[in-house]
Amino acid sequence: MSVVVPEALAYDAAGLIPVVVQEADSGDVLMVAYANREALDRTAQTGQAHFWSRSRRALWRKGETSGHGMRVREMRTDCDRDALLMVVDPAGPACHTGSRTCFGDETATSAGMIGELGRVIDSRITASPESSYTARLLAKGPDQVLKKIGEEATEVVLAAKSESDERLAEEAADLVYHLMVAMAQRKVPFARVLEVLRARRRGSR
Repeated sequence: MSVVVPEALAYDAAGLIPVVVQEADSGDVLMVAYANREALDRTAQTGQAHFWSRSRRALWRKGETSGHGMRVREMRTDCDRDALLMVVDPAGPACHTGSRTCFGDETATSAGMIGELGRVIDSRITASPESSYTARLLAKGPDQVLKKIGEEATEVVLAAKSESDERLAEEAADLVYHLMVAMAQRKVPFARVLEVLRARRRGSR
């Protein structure tokens, strides 16, 4: 996947532009950094996020010491062309403190809950069945999970037909959760579902 540097960027007097780094799957903001033209060109050439360190006055590749690099999917500029959005797939924590983002481990958005729940489910795969409902469900195997999906789908239908909006939202959440457990058993990230929806949306324009 080629990465294109947006044209006509408005760098500041020091030749820098602020970069907001966003995780592609969750939509969470991972960090904020600065880049100059050389850093952006290097990012485009390698597909790995490069920035400019104002304190060290040097070019740096994200993950060059920690190993937690970032594969860049896309770069976008804002309406004034004086800020950049970098959409990435991170290979580990984004923050030097070890946190998933520089703003904490937990997502700050409702949309990011899909990714957060996926990480929790993945962590339960090797956990003791006594530790949580998810671990017990996973220990019972795929057939039990698939049975639960059928049950929850029926509950969604009933709620949509004759129950409150709140009840419908609750039953839909149960269905999504059990669907995510089934996908985790197959080692298929739920982000794949979102990518399919995104591709279909783009194809319908």
